[in-house]
Amino acid sequence: MVRIIPMASSIRPSLSSLKFSGSSSRCAVSLYSFNSSRRLVSFNLASAVPQTQLFGLKASRLLRGNGCSVPMAGAGNVAQGSTAATPENVLEWVKQDKRRFLHVVYRVGDLDRTIKFYTECLGMKLLRKRDIPEERYTNAFLGYGPEDSHFVIELTYNYGVDKYDIGTAFGHFGIAVEDVAKAVELIKAKGGKVTREPGPVKGGSTVIAFIEDPDGYKFELLERWPTPEPLCQVMLRVGDLDRSINFYEKAFGLELLRKRDNPEYKYTIAMLGYGPEDKNAVLELTYNYGVTEYDKGNAYAQLAIGTDDVYKTAEAIKLVGGKITREPGPLPGINTKITACLDPDGWKTVFVDNVDFLKELE
Repeated sequence: MVRIIPMASSIRPSLSSLKFSGSSSRCAVSLYSFNSSRRLVSFNLASAVPQTQLFGLKASRLLRGNGCSVPMAGAGNVAQGSTAATPENVLEWVKQDKRRFLHVVYRVGDLDRTIKFYTECLGMKLLRKRDIPEERYTNAFLGYGPEDSHFVIELTYNYGVDKYDIGTAFGHFGIAVEDVAKAVELIKAKGGKVTREPGPVKGGSTVIAFIEDPDGYKFELLERWPTPEPLCQVMLRVGDLDRSINFYEKAFGLELLRKRDNPEYKYTIAMLGYGPEDKNAVLELTYNYGVTEYDKGNAYAQLAIGTDDVYKTAEAIKLVGGKITREPGPLPGINTKITACLDPDGWKTVFVDNVDFLKELE
């Protein structure tokens, strides 16, 4: 098992993230802003993030919804409306909430090097970049389309940190391409590392290949075209697949699109998303037989998901046993409402208010 490297206090979280230290040391937290001209505010995590106790309700005690939708409260009374809702209706509301994957956040050791690789080898566009010298970090957003309609990557470079521990829990990102063989030829020509040559997936017909970026993050290239969402997968490993599926369906409103067991290689995968796999980014969960714990390292950070109501979102997460690490509410200084949580395996997700997110992009 690879040792988890503790996060130093100088390592800052990135846009839309609140990074928590596992140690007792205090660390500053950088609040995100999508407009570099806006003032960024920092506050101390120890005093800003209250400790939250889980409801501890078992899934068997959660009654199924009656099919009625719960009207969304206005901005002025959203907290009151959420408090008045019953657990059954909160979980039913999750299914109707307008959600999508916004971006995935992770850390790299050389931002310019990574941007060059992603744009030249993977065909991404640099959407925006911002430097926060007072917090000693830089963010870059890359993807295949605008942030208001596409799933994108958010890279974070922390001043003076050139290497991170990816760990054993993170799997890979998925990118759909028109021709896997041609994509691999280009990557090789640019000096990229190919770890799995193009060919049909084991037990199937889809042509795939695996590559690594300069920091060691793995990317699976899938021959699937045309597609409106080329950045199509985030794969994470979990210790109990059925537990994770239950959590993501109920708390996140994700749909189980498919599940496949591969006893020959002793693993099972599940694809979950907010729409069909060929048109939307999906979360791929992998369970390896007999493995219940993994080392998460300190490289991968979190997913960000849009929601119409961060307050009801937090209630639903608590009801199914998730841990809230940032209580729902507006961020000081920019007023974007968010909430953050951990799933049963400790994977972090930040939910961002849909209306506030679009305002940040203006």
